[in-house]
Amino acid sequence: MSARFLTLIALIAALASCVDERNLPDDGFVDVPGGRVAFRVIGDGPYTPALWIHGGPGGASCGAVDHLSGIARERPVILYDQLGAGYSDRITDLDRYARLARFVKEVTAIREELGLEEVHLIGQSWGNAIALEYMLTEDPTGIKSIVFVSPFFGTEQWIADGAVLLEQMPAEAQAVVAKAIEDEKFDSPEFKAVNEEFWKRHVRRTPREKLDLSACDILPGGDSGLYEYMWGPAEFVSKGTLKNYDQIDRLAELDLPVLFVTGQFDQARPETVYYYQTLVEGSKVEVMPDSGHFVFQDQTVLFNDTLVDFFRGVDQSK
Repeated sequence: MSARFLTLIALIAALASCVDERNLPDDGFVDVPGGRVAFRVIGDGPYTPALWIHGGPGGASCGAVDHLSGIARERPVILYDQLGAGYSDRITDLDRYARLARFVKEVTAIREELGLEEVHLIGQSWGNAIALEYMLTEDPTGIKSIVFVSPFFGTEQWIADGAVLLEQMPAEAQAVVAKAIEDEKFDSPEFKAVNEEFWKRHVRRTPREKLDLSACDILPGGDSGLYEYMWGPAEFVSKGTLKNYDQIDRLAELDLPVLFVTGQFDQARPETVYYYQTLVEGSKVEVMPDSGHFVFQDQTVLFNDTLVDFFRGVDQSK
């Protein structure tokens, strides 16, 4: 951990002693092409920091702040919002800035700004595509391990897994989705109801009212339209710029400690994640029971304990 980063941690701690951090949207901003990305740091332990790369596109990191405290007890955890969402600046030119290669550059910018010479990466959902591309295209040094949480590495596989899960829903629900895709109309009350049920089963199984999401209380509205532009109108269909994305085979190029984590009922189906494991020599898989795509919210304690053990093992082996 660099002296620069330790100084930043000390400054943040001093500010937190004077001001309730719940009233602050972020700890700072980093300039990237197209605007500024917001970041925050939780925890100040002595071990190698971890960098959380959130899902989306168009998601935010605030939903993880209160669900990574176990990891933050022994090491700093850095969370940032990708450009276009969260507390970061909105994107005004999607054609120019809503590109995977530019999102990858954000990881480099965060590491340089905070002096993260060594770091563990944690990707979540779409954040795993960013983490993988970062490893493939930036050839970074100092990455001690990667945890791929509920991973997305290829659109065709993602759609196929969604279709398997959809087949487990009532025939009426399947018919609603089929008609929406055929008509390309995804705003009907019937489709919204099916989508909501899908979320309850496979995205976040814990009711929102039972979660501590106070870090999102003052989140600005809007996400620059990233989700529809890059993905599409719904989880079941992709028409955006990621519709042909697939880097699954390139997982085999990774040569570092890797842990895959997914939920029992996750959109990133355990069967698929076990296949990913076969591509990365020496990697491990953990499937969290009774959890969906937001496994870190559905099984917070188990999730934190699992990552703590994994990071300790990596840190102690070198």
